Amino acid sequence: QVQLVESGGGLVQAGGSLRLSCIVSGGTFSHFVLGWFRQAPGKEREFVGAIDWSGGRTVYGDFVKGRFTISRDNAKNTVYLQMTSLKPEDTAVYSCAADPTWVVFTIPTLTRNVDYWGQGTQVIVSS
Repeated sequence: QVQLVESGGGLVQAGGSLRLSCIVSGGTFSHFVLGWFRQAPGKEREFVGAIDWSGGRTVYGDFVKGRFTISRDNAKNTVYLQMTSLKPEDTAVYSCAADPTWVVFTIPTLTRNVDYWGQGTQVIVSS
């Protein structure tokens, strides 16, 4: 049973930074593409970014504009989301996700096919 557990969320002032972590257990970590999504109240889930199996390739949602960085540590079974220059509109529940394939993260209509999801961690950015 693959499980994903996020941590690192919290309250931060606009302009500040946070680093989210997601530990993956129950599977072969290096076999997964890992991604981050977010959902704000009353809004649809939004793709934040993804990182491939080795960490050599990343892709981000348009809104990121260089503010966020995804990384992974295959020795620790952990994926990270470093967020900087945070804005109030970044307030959302951030969830990590894992799937053996890259395409489910890069094609929006395939996102529903992502195999594994975490429960999410709340990020609140105050103005």
